[in-house]
Amino acid sequence: MLIMRATRHSEAGIPPRAESIEAMNAYHAELEKAGVLLAAERLLPSSNGIRIAYPNAGGSPAFASGPIDQVNELAAGYTVIDVTSEEEALAWAKRAPDPNGYGEGVIDLHRMLDE
Repeated sequence: MLIMRATRHSEAGIPPRAESIEAMNAYHAELEKAGVLLAAERLLPSSNGIRIAYPNAGGSPAFASGPIDQVNELAAGYTVIDVTSEEEALAWAKRAPDPNGYGEGVIDLHRMLDE
């Protein structure tokens, strides 16, 4: 899973630059053509969400309506791919464009649990 991190732009509701949207659409089309794309979505800013935290083991959860202050902890989108190795996943991740086009893009690559 490639997790596109939120930026001050995405949290402010500023859409990605047109060329970034085109580049991400082309990237997703490549993933689809290769047969590895499972899902890809942009997410709304955290002002549209709720954070659920579990501050104490076994305790009740705490709820907080967005926006969430820690922008670098938030996701702005994700792409799920099905590949056969970490090397293949990294190769695809290296080809991903800057998600927003404002130079603050960060993508985390996470392995999903095989069950």
